Order: sequence, then structure tokens, then C-alpha cells
Amino acid sequence: MALRLYNTITRRLEDFEPAENGVVGMYNCGPTVYSDPHIGNFRSFLLADLLRR
Repeated sequence: MALRLYNTITRRLEDFEPAENGVVGMYNCGPTVYSDPHIGNFRSFLLADLLRR
């Protein structure tokens, strides 16, 4: 089962293929430290967690 992601440049669903076979990295910004947390902080955490799983 392939992971398919929407490419906003081509406006199509495309199969995800890692640059290096069998290796995938992921970067996600951390929580906001200069203000009170809000629901938007949780959304970004949740989305990153879902993609990772």
C-alpha cells in the first residue's frame, strides 16, 4: 500500500517515494514558547503524529 500525498504544485495525488530507499526523515516545529498554547498548537502536533504513524 503506497502513501499518496496531494502535490499542490501539480494539483494531483502522487505516490510518495523517499529520496533514499528505505529512509525517510521528518521535521516538525515545536510548541509556541512565546505565548499561551492554543488549539492550533495541538492541530500541528496531531497532524505530525498522524503522518509519522
